[in-house]
Amino acid sequence: MSRFFSSKHKNLIPYTPGEQPKDMQYIKLNTNESPYPPSIKAQRYSSEAAQLLHLYPDPQCRALTEKLAQNLGVEYENVLVTNGSDEILNFAFMAFCDGEHGCVFPDITYGFYSVFADVNSVPYEQIPLNEDFTINARDYIGINKNIFIANPNAPTGIALSTAEIERIVKSNSDNIVVIDEAYVDFGNESCVPLTKKYDNLLVTQTFSKSRSMAGARLGFGVGCKELIADLNTIKYSTNPYNINKMTMAAGIGVLEDEEYTRANCKEIIKTREYTVRELEKLGFILTDSTTNFIFAKHPKVSGSEIYQKLRENGILVRHFDKKEICDYNRITIGTYEQMKTLVDTIGGIVK
Repeated sequence: MSRFFSSKHKNLIPYTPGEQPKDMQYIKLNTNESPYPPSIKAQRYSSEAAQLLHLYPDPQCRALTEKLAQNLGVEYENVLVTNGSDEILNFAFMAFCDGEHGCVFPDITYGFYSVFADVNSVPYEQIPLNEDFTINARDYIGINKNIFIANPNAPTGIALSTAEIERIVKSNSDNIVVIDEAYVDFGNESCVPLTKKYDNLLVTQTFSKSRSMAGARLGFGVGCKELIADLNTIKYSTNPYNINKMTMAAGIGVLEDEEYTRANCKEIIKTREYTVRELEKLGFILTDSTTNFIFAKHPKVSGSEIYQKLRENGILVRHFDKKEICDYNRITIGTYEQMKTLVDTIGGIVK
């Protein structure tokens, strides 16, 4: 830390991304990326857009936003596209939270929520999960605070029903409820339709997981036009050109190739079910994940030991030091061949 760093950030603990080591070739199952490349159409559109990189991108992202709104069944004014879903989440903290309007989120969830709260000087409360790692919807009913919920949750992979989400939104009508749906496409129902009914609901999604665009950085939020207008105020006060031309073009290509995305999701779900079955045969205990990752522990071998030995064998998974979940590892679902290698390797470790 330099002597010039503002004292207001002296206690800030930044988010820790999944490791990206370069010392050897790894099977990378630690950052919840898709094992499949983006569609050919997305790649072609992006390549064509590269010829115009000497010009600024459209700050309104109109073509992409209109296409996305059409696919979602909402209007152009109900959508804001951003540099990954992290940006729309940060915009929400900036726009709707302050010293007098704090927020709540689960104590085990996406690690960026607490970072966004801290960097924006927002007071927050973390609500414990149930013993089985589920979110208790009753803990959020009528609490009259801004609420951030990842659904399905990370790193547990467990989802609330849309009916439970609606009860939370309806009972906190004077506060913003943000539902982070980064993993919604792997077996869950989206809350986007509820944004037409409730003006306090913001739903965020990403192109990083099901749409195979983690390297392009593209996300979006859906809400009533007044919420989106608020978020646009933040956008145009920070980075009007937040989406580059190549990412914008690739996003349109992905949206024009929904069949490819659905096929990939179907294959990932099938591979997830295979991996769960095989790990259960080895004695693992797993949460009921409906995402592109699983959350697993072994009753006789610690999570840290499994993580380290997998790493030594060229397989990366995500391990967390937090006491409540340190026995677990979060394992991204890769290709069938990658998961078979994982199962064979992990079988040797636990035996």
